[in-house]
Amino acid sequence: MNNNKGSAQTGVQRKRVSIFRRKLADFSFLVPALALFIMIIIIPFFEGVRLSFTNWNGIRPTYSYVGFQNYIRLFTDKTFSNATVNTVVFTVIATIFPNILGLILALLLQRSTRFNNFCRTIAFMPYCLSLVLVSFTWRYIYSDVFYGIFGVSNPLSSSTWVMVGISFICVWATTGYCMVIYIAGLQGIPADYYEVAQIEGASPWQTFKHVTLPLIVPSITTNFTLLIGWNMKVFDYPMAATGGGPGRSAETVAMLIYNNLFKYYKAGYGQAMAVVFTVAVFIISGLTAWFFRSKEVEM
Repeated sequence: MNNNKGSAQTGVQRKRVSIFRRKLADFSFLVPALALFIMIIIIPFFEGVRLSFTNWNGIRPTYSYVGFQNYIRLFTDKTFSNATVNTVVFTVIATIFPNILGLILALLLQRSTRFNNFCRTIAFMPYCLSLVLVSFTWRYIYSDVFYGIFGVSNPLSSSTWVMVGISFICVWATTGYCMVIYIAGLQGIPADYYEVAQIEGASPWQTFKHVTLPLIVPSITTNFTLLIGWNMKVFDYPMAATGGGPGRSAETVAMLIYNNLFKYYKAGYGQAMAVVFTVAVFIISGLTAWFFRSKEVEM
């Protein structure tokens, strides 16, 4: 009895050791990526947090700790408030409109035909272009086509409409991306659901509302979460299109952080902005993902 019991315990221990070794071997494949993530993301982030409590100018090797002075100044700085408003306007427009237009295109082009595949390619091409190239292209279109041919005022020259004009450059570039994600979601819906809806006499709108829309919520989650994260960090579009002008009417938070770090020589203050901004992006993106995932249904 004792020998059998001892053998069983030894077998269990060997099995545990084998499982541990297998898990350790699996984890070893993650070590290089994890090491890069720590060196490139984690360590610089916490170093930035430390520098946000200083008056470092980005060049001088010496600096002094100023406590929460940078953070207190941040929330009373009108330039930061202006950049925040510009970023919010851009994020709202450049997130909602690509999703609406992308979903419409996906519904129209979800069937795989030669014509639909051609249209999908045309719609997706702007997403493959350089953001700088897209911005320069639309700067020409706004000034020489819209105004020169149709007499429509160039929004990039107006402090009131510049962020709207820049936002729709992003809408044009990212609509095709949203379309591809929605097409994948639509093609994953079983045809049985639509057959049942047709038998029940549901109208096209009722079918979309009660069948299609609930079942593509995972695609909506992906698009909204990614676009909000990308758009809140926007830098390329306004920098290439107007350089943040006229005045500071197109300056975003990312641009303001860059200017403080490398142009105004206020690295400590810029790091305080970067820390607050990073936390805001993380929280808003996380809440967006949580909200849409709570609406998802299983097929």
